[in-house]
Amino acid sequence: MKTLIISGEDMSPAREIILRGGLVAVPTETVYGLAANGLDESAVEGIYRVKGRPETKPINLLIPDMKSAEKFCRDISSMAYTLAEKFWPGPLTMIFKKSGTVPDIVTAGGKTVGVRCPDHKKTLSLLRLCGVPLATPSANISGMPSPKTLGDVLAYFDGKIEAAVDGGKCRVGVESTILDMTVSPPRILRQGGLKKADIDAVLGLEVSI
Repeated sequence: MKTLIISGEDMSPAREIILRGGLVAVPTETVYGLAANGLDESAVEGIYRVKGRPETKPINLLIPDMKSAEKFCRDISSMAYTLAEKFWPGPLTMIFKKSGTVPDIVTAGGKTVGVRCPDHKKTLSLLRLCGVPLATPSANISGMPSPKTLGDVLAYFDGKIEAAVDGGKCRVGVESTILDMTVSPPRILRQGGLKKADIDAVLGLEVSI
């Protein structure tokens, strides 16, 4: 397999690959991700296989906006809309109860799903073109450092995935902060590119850790 490098602004080649069940490495402001159609079980299986990722570890979904979250998540609180208004697109992943449209393989059989709107114009463009959520863990071999450049991605997956989008060096360079919105108060499951103090300030309360 030859990995196609997509360096321009036109994301239609990446869209075609995603919608036929292929894998595409995509840039975000945090780290590069390995994306597949999040509604296609066999495509998501491909992520686990290529990364060597245990299938007991769920995969978060990239989405273009909160309207999309309403399709794949249940019981979305007013606090979540407040956070999205302030921090999306950005390095915040929110965990909600999943809807029936999300395949169990994405959530490793669990009842919740993480969603995020990435702050990178190329990947946002791809999300809007595809019209499906993208199951997108970091574009690395499981257990290895997360990639911050296209070169990092190719060192892992050149010749093993259908395409990679060149989005330059990741601006934030660390993974997103993961916030569990199914508990009260919300709880940080992973501290990443968004600080706890910033979340507290917007919500007017102290989230737990």
